[in-house]
Amino acid sequence: MSSYKGHSVFALLLSLMFFHSPLLIALTLIGANIPDFDHKFKKDNVYKLIILGLIVFISLYILKLPYLIGLIIVFLGACFYFSEHRSFTHSIFGVVILTSAVSLIVIWAFQLVTSFTNIDNQYYLLAIIIALLSFLFLNRKLLMVFLPVFFISVVIVPFFNINYLEIIFASFLGLFSHIVLDSFTPAGIKIFAPLSSKKVFKQFGLVCIFVLVIVAMLYQGPFYYNLFENYVIS
Repeated sequence: MSSYKGHSVFALLLSLMFFHSPLLIALTLIGANIPDFDHKFKKDNVYKLIILGLIVFISLYILKLPYLIGLIIVFLGACFYFSEHRSFTHSIFGVVILTSAVSLIVIWAFQLVTSFTNIDNQYYLLAIIIALLSFLFLNRKLLMVFLPVFFISVVIVPFFNINYLEIIFASFLGLFSHIVLDSFTPAGIKIFAPLSSKKVFKQFGLVCIFVLVIVAMLYQGPFYYNLFENYVIS
């Protein structure tokens, strides 16, 4: 199984343990594909990301609109440009930084569009923003499957109120799932890069998966209790 397929499947399984909204599931899947942008064969995409950020920054600055989102996109591209493969972007520090950047892009884009439009259905608006984010980070072959399934899910699944903390958590879960899965490879990951070259391997991954399962059970406990109460006890 290719790298992007493996990371996507793993992230999908994790996201289904935590979320019911297709928006959060999609954001987790996208996040799982982000760290590998530090690979040399993706340098062209990094250049495009930096150029896009500059275009967004200049355009919003000219229009006298909040332009920090453009700088965040440039910063994101710079992180990949200066990072060696499986170094900073595959560390816990990198996951935190990338989570912050991706979450800010989604949240600020959402706030920016809602500030000067009269779109009533913010659920669909957020879905469009997440779909646009997928164009930046998903493999083209994966994108052809992701987009139709995503939009069908958005239409079929009932609306979910999504807060900013859930957006941050979904982004983190996707990014973190990437380094967890990479810890099972023979090369392992430098968990504290760039401060330390210490590597962790499958033992780290197994512990993380165990912890994630426990957290998911606690996170979804109230939901499953309500189902049990409504459909079993009653």
